[in-house]
Amino acid sequence: MSRKDELTKDLVFIGLNRRVAAVNSNNGEIVWEWKAPKGSGFVNVLPIEGNRLIVSVMGYTYCLDATNGRQFWYNGLSGFGIGVASLTTMSNSGANSAAAAAALHAQAAANSASAAGAS
Repeated sequence: MSRKDELTKDLVFIGLNRRVAAVNSNNGEIVWEWKAPKGSGFVNVLPIEGNRLIVSVMGYTYCLDATNGRQFWYNGLSGFGIGVASLTTMSNSGANSAAAAAALHAQAAANSASAAGAS
């Protein structure tokens, strides 16, 4: 296991209201947090290989370092409009795909619960 993998193996990534937080799954402490400079509302988070997170915030897409929340890049996807994005990657395989699918399922359930509560 690489050093970066060691740094992120116990982290859970939570996206809410323009923010992403990395939470230690053993004790619930927030390890780092990041706020999107643009966009509002729903946040989708997809972990990808190389300890990076792809984050979508109502039409704006960001890539974060999963170990510390540092933003690598941003793309406004001009012309695509706004809304809740669907995120996927072809680089995940086996256990990584299952973990990513579980994370996306949990994110979708949380988004549905938030939307129901906001109505």
